[in-house]
Amino acid sequence: MSRIHPSDRRGDHGARRAASAARSGHEQPAVYTVWKRSSMGFQGTDGFSVYDAAGRLAFRVDNYARRPKAFAGELLLMDGCGAPLLSLRPQILSLHDRWNCYRVAPEEGCPDNTDNSSSGPPPQLFSMRKCAALQSTDDAEVYMSSASTATTTSGRGCRAHPSPPPGFRVEGCFSRRSCKITGSDGHEAARISRKKSGASSTVAVASSRPVSLGDDVFSLVVRPGVDAATVMAIVVVMDRICRRPYAPMACSAQ
Repeated sequence: MSRIHPSDRRGDHGARRAASAARSGHEQPAVYTVWKRSSMGFQGTDGFSVYDAAGRLAFRVDNYARRPKAFAGELLLMDGCGAPLLSLRPQILSLHDRWNCYRVAPEEGCPDNTDNSSSGPPPQLFSMRKCAALQSTDDAEVYMSSASTATTTSGRGCRAHPSPPPGFRVEGCFSRRSCKITGSDGHEAARISRKKSGASSTVAVASSRPVSLGDDVFSLVVRPGVDAATVMAIVVVMDRICRRPYAPMACSAQ
């Protein structure tokens, strides 16, 4: 059976190569394998398990049922150890499927537990929405902090928004796991692609062609200098705003 994330041997080689690149002053992109399944391991879940190049659990979203938007509540992006990082909440009355992302202090566990007498509501990291409300497209825009606040009261299309421009854009077809995330400068910040795994030893005798995995397992490459947690939060929101049948399942080979 094909592996979903790299083996320890390949992970050690990747770690040594990354360390060598760091010593030479050249940063390498961070490569992750995203599995659309909660880390608890129950089949039929609707969360995420994200592994780094060494096969370690880097991020997770534990979610066990996809509910309608009005009852969805928040999704919590955590690190591999279960420490909360970012809270994702849908904006109910939104024509463009807007979601808001908030920072979560590790000791709080949930932004709802913040002390109202101290700093008030949790700080917002970004606001994200689809570009077209009525068109079948996966393109989306991400407005960071003050930029997202400046555009929350507008109900117009993407092109009608005032400056500043979006901090990130999602272009391509996320539903088919073929898209990229670009920064405000237009340069690629991250890329999502179909995951391919080497064939097992029994199959390798007959064929050396890689095995293409299903849509529930895909690759995420994050460029140097880009916050991986922010990119993963964008990925989670894209999974919610791109309408496709909810049929979570284990990894399948095609």
